Amino acid sequence: MRRRARDVDDVVGLDVGTTKICAVIAKRSPRGGLDVVGVGTAPSRGLRRGVVVNIDSTVEAIKVAVAEAEQMAGAEVGAVYVGVAGGHIRGTNSRGVVAVSGKDREVSGTDVARVVEAARAVNLPQDREIIHVLPQSFSVDDGDGVREPVGMSGVRLEVEVHIVTGAVTAVQNVVRSVNRAGLEVRDVVLEPLASAEAVLYEDERELGVLVIDIGGGTTDLALFRDGAIWHTAILPLGGDHITNDIAIGLRTPMADAEDLKKRYGCALTALVPAEETVDVPSVGGRKPRQLSRQVLSEIIQPRVEEVLTLVARELGRAGLQDAPTAGVVVTGGTSIMEGVPELAEAIFDQPVRRGAPLAVGGLADVVRSPIYSTAVGLAVYGARACSPTAAGPAVGGGLVGRFVRSVTGLFNDIF
Repeated sequence: MRRRARDVDDVVGLDVGTTKICAVIAKRSPRGGLDVVGVGTAPSRGLRRGVVVNIDSTVEAIKVAVAEAEQMAGAEVGAVYVGVAGGHIRGTNSRGVVAVSGKDREVSGTDVARVVEAARAVNLPQDREIIHVLPQSFSVDDGDGVREPVGMSGVRLEVEVHIVTGAVTAVQNVVRSVNRAGLEVRDVVLEPLASAEAVLYEDERELGVLVIDIGGGTTDLALFRDGAIWHTAILPLGGDHITNDIAIGLRTPMADAEDLKKRYGCALTALVPAEETVDVPSVGGRKPRQLSRQVLSEIIQPRVEEVLTLVARELGRAGLQDAPTAGVVVTGGTSIMEGVPELAEAIFDQPVRRGAPLAVGGLADVVRSPIYSTAVGLAVYGARACSPTAAGPAVGGGLVGRFVRSVTGLFNDIF
């Protein structure tokens, strides 16, 4: 039987990641905030670099994570906000212009919808669809930098937007996996956008900040300026590549390499005392070896440097290298590693902090870790999207509207 949500106040974020599936159930609090009431995680074996490669494995992991969160929350959920990432994601800026249609030349909500629709009219290949259309700023006649144009008087209305597109099949596979797990997809959300919802302060968004979410298979980045998103990108490198380097460099099994990375890894060799040692399991039944922890760090540092340098180059290509005035926020599971903020400061020449979910109540202590940033951010995004008093970011109606509705209807019929 298909699940039905028992409480309309519940909002669920589902982070379908390369190394883990994470579900967060949150409830609107009487004070108007959001209280986390359930958290569930499961190892992810059905994705590679943010893209589903085995639907059955992904479905099973989603079921386990959601069931764990439901047990903790004491509630059953029926619909989720799901994150999407992967190398197929592309971000671009666009501009739209329309004439104000009102009799008194007063900008209405209809005019805003028309100008956003004009901005999203970009040529796309058949295999790509729009996921988000995110307004950056409006202009009414010669007045630039308008945040809320409704009610203003003018003849011409312009908007600058950031458009996020993805490969239709890649997003379809995520949606299918969630539906086969018995859940409805309320919306598909870009993962770095969700992470930013959880970890950023409002003054950082205004001044200009770069969010770097270093996951298992991908590194996601989002640049905010003047309270809006100006650039997004997904790089096909992440923590799994560090684990692979450790396994090869130290000739140790992958599971043990992951454990060494989590327990003893450091992204900056200068921070590791020379006398510290670690026990390294061997392959083929050989005895464990004892190595200097600095040797482990010397394997990790070049890979983390590579990831952060690629992020810096991506900003440079977009001409936005000086935009993050407020600095850089690193989040995601790999950012927990000692030395990551310090290495990022050296590469970006900016203040860097480690980002964990902010401004949520309930089980806040449980989710106050960078590994939960995306899942908590998806819940925050969902709570704002269905709030009658807050519009939230605009979303593209192509994929989310047409495909999600059709797939949800299909699985409703089957189950």
